[in-house]
Amino acid sequence: MENFMTLVVIGPVTEDLIIIGEEKSRKVGGATYFQSFVFEEFYKDYLAVVNCSDESLIRDFPSKDKVKVVLKDDTHFFINRYPFEDNLDIREQISNFADIPILKSDLEDILPDEIDAFVINPLNRHDFPLETIDYLKSFNVPIFMSVQGFLRMPLDEVNENYTIKLEDFDEFCDILEGVTSIFLDEGELNIIGLDFDVDEIVVTDGSRGSRIIGDGEIKIDAVKCEDVVDTTGCGDTYMAAYITQKILLKNSKIAGDFASSIASRKIENSGPYNSN
Repeated sequence: MENFMTLVVIGPVTEDLIIIGEEKSRKVGGATYFQSFVFEEFYKDYLAVVNCSDESLIRDFPSKDKVKVVLKDDTHFFINRYPFEDNLDIREQISNFADIPILKSDLEDILPDEIDAFVINPLNRHDFPLETIDYLKSFNVPIFMSVQGFLRMPLDEVNENYTIKLEDFDEFCDILEGVTSIFLDEGELNIIGLDFDVDEIVVTDGSRGSRIIGDGEIKIDAVKCEDVVDTTGCGDTYMAAYITQKILLKNSKIAGDFASSIASRKIENSGPYNSN
């Protein structure tokens, strides 16, 4: 399949602890990490830019030569706990809320000369200051943005309770203004609503499917999984798969159906999407 655009995918790589029932595993994570496997398979002309303190975390990316590291003094750490082994739609999250913003000055010397679209993946509100978002908007290219990270806040920072809660904030409208597509789940949509200056809102709802809100609304059915193994990174996988087809085919329904299929395949295996 011929590619027509160069994607620059930006967001943290993480150290994750996954807990399913009594079973624990440590893994590399982050939206940009999970998405890189989808782009590597379906849209090879991409560059991943990640912020962290440990360059070795890119060891598991599918193509390390397509990753640029913005070195910071900390790394995002997440605990993803699934308390019910028979319902992996339910997840509890804890984070260290690393304050390692990606600045305009971090990007100026590493972005390629030809950029046709950005994929922005914040994991918390610190990652993309408004100045950085405005800088990326100045390229006047499509911007696809995950919303969840901007809404994440510590439940009780004073008492060092770093369980995640989600809440809106005043600057959010300025961040989203003029963005091409935003991606979020139904719970996040209930927090921020629909009143934003964006072309398209893609809303996921786990095993209940997804919907795409633009000029109208398109319902996308979930593709049934033979065996639910690992849902961590499913939304990121869906987002990347959707973007590849939306860019190439300019059709939201086809893109949504394709994304649902790829997300289902990812869930049936542990770790990121694997075509095999």
